[in-house]
Amino acid sequence: MRVLLRLLAPLVSLAVAALGALVVVEVVAAWAAPGPGAGLLVPWRDWRETARTTLWTAQPVQWIAIAAIVAGAVLLLIGLLARRHDVALRSPSPGLTVTTSPRVLARLVGSRVRDLDPVTSASVTASARSVVVRAGGRGEPTELRQEATTAATAVLEALPLARRPRLTVRAAPDRPDTTRGVH
Repeated sequence: MRVLLRLLAPLVSLAVAALGALVVVEVVAAWAAPGPGAGLLVPWRDWRETARTTLWTAQPVQWIAIAAIVAGAVLLLIGLLARRHDVALRSPSPGLTVTTSPRVLARLVGSRVRDLDPVTSASVTASARSVVVRAGGRGEPTELRQEATTAATAVLEALPLARRPRLTVRAAPDRPDTTRGVH
């Protein structure tokens, strides 16, 4: 969502700037050549007459209002979903806020789990609320899961996290690769 917001912000800014430039051009044109003209680029007087004679209950007005509400709701949703999802750490002193990214938390847990002897592969996804470890390796899945859980728990306890995330560990034994060496 942050990528969409980064693309959308300049587009909306350009649209507002273009609208402002259009208003300036029309005002300067109206001052330079006052009279009953329809406008330099936009037929403002025709639009004003149409707006004056159109009722609020007319079908086009209702559709324009619905479109404006939907566009506003979409922009609001994009803005709310694009917030940063940082992991809060305990503050070392009052007035100081310390955070880390979920990616850093996942890398810390993942490197500790991958350092275990029976683990051959591990992937970690992390957020402020949960850490999910998927480990693959040699040996029994229950032993592999227990060792990975112990290692991940040690990392989470060592970090000064403001709120400890829920830890989920899934372990699976490595499957022998039957296609290796065959072409």
